[in-house]
Amino acid sequence: QVQLVESGGGLVQAGGSLRLSCTASGRTFSMYAMSWFRQAPGKEREFVAAISWTGGRTDLADSVKGRFTISRDNAKFTLYLQMNSLKPEDTAVYYCARTSTAGWWGGVRSVEAYRYWGQGTQVTVSS
Repeated sequence: QVQLVESGGGLVQAGGSLRLSCTASGRTFSMYAMSWFRQAPGKEREFVAAISWTGGRTDLADSVKGRFTISRDNAKFTLYLQMNSLKPEDTAVYYCARTSTAGWWGGVRSVEAYRYWGQGTQVTVSS
């Protein structure tokens, strides 16, 4: 069983920065693409960013391009999301997720591609 544990959320003023971390259990971390999703109250869970198993390929939602960066450290079994220039509309619970299939990149923007999810970490951006 894979466990994903997010940390780093909090309250920040607009224009500020936060770095989220997601630490995975197990030693297969480096075999799977990983992503960040977020869910605001009353809204569906939405894709934020994805990174391939080697870290050589990334995909970011248009709403966060130029402000967020996704990265990973396979030696530490950890996924990161650096969030800069935060806006009130970035307020949400942020979840990390691992794809169901090793070495698979297809459909990374869809929640259907993911088998394991973290418990989420709250990010609140005040105006």
